[in-house]
Amino acid sequence: MTLHAEAPAKVNLGLRVLGRAATPGLHRISSLAQAIDWQDDLQAEISDEDRLEVVGASLPSGIENLVWKAINLYREASEKVVRLRLRLVKRIPTAAGLGGGSSDAAAALLIARRVGGGEVEPAELAPTVGADVSFCLVGGTAIVNGSGEVVDPVDPPPAGYRLVLAVPPVELSAAAVYRAWDESGGPVDVGFSGTSLPPSLREHAPLGNDLYSAAVALHPLLDEWRAELQTRWGRPVFMSGSGPTLFGYFLDEDEAEEALGQVPAGLRAATTAAPTAHGARIVDR
Repeated sequence: MTLHAEAPAKVNLGLRVLGRAATPGLHRISSLAQAIDWQDDLQAEISDEDRLEVVGASLPSGIENLVWKAINLYREASEKVVRLRLRLVKRIPTAAGLGGGSSDAAAALLIARRVGGGEVEPAELAPTVGADVSFCLVGGTAIVNGSGEVVDPVDPPPAGYRLVLAVPPVELSAAAVYRAWDESGGPVDVGFSGTSLPPSLREHAPLGNDLYSAAVALHPLLDEWRAELQTRWGRPVFMSGSGPTLFGYFLDEDEAEEALGQVPAGLRAATTAAPTAHGARIVDR
């Protein structure tokens, strides 16, 4: 039997960095996070030996992959090892501020619990795997605090908008961007409010991203891409996570598709996306 798990991307609609956390290398944040319907797929079959095939991206298939980190942590916690043959189909761009690796890891935790029959809850292990994994297990819309491990779903979730995402041709390491934020003295983004945001998001305003100036310091062309998109779309453009993914809000699918047709050439990827109510999950096919 083959298990199929969906691993949706996440977008930081707003991200505040509150300073360094007690744990070295981590920071305290407050973020309005949203899962979207741009997703990776993780397939698993019980096997005689562990194996991971990655399709659609050049990623390691060994223990350095977050998928194996998640599965091995679950095995240790549950004290049960079931060997797996895995196939990861990547659609979410890597090093893009969209939490693709974390969502893959969340899906892996769910698969490890299903095949192992363990009583350990994946949410207990998620913070150890990665900062975004806790949110990626919950999905939907949530206020994320701590170092990413405190996830409070927003009910009812904001509605009435679509996103267009554009990924510039650069890759940004989250660790490098946070380090640049530290070195620059912790700049704060003023953010947007009012008619710059969909009506359902205005109660969360202002929405900005404190990491934007640090990301631009590492890749100045990011600011040029943002300015170009703002000119073409005629509205504010935001950055997700540690970047470089940029996005704008649109009324509906027709408006979003029109905006997608206006993006410049040379991007790593671009797509329309809708908010989704779920995080990583195993689905029947």
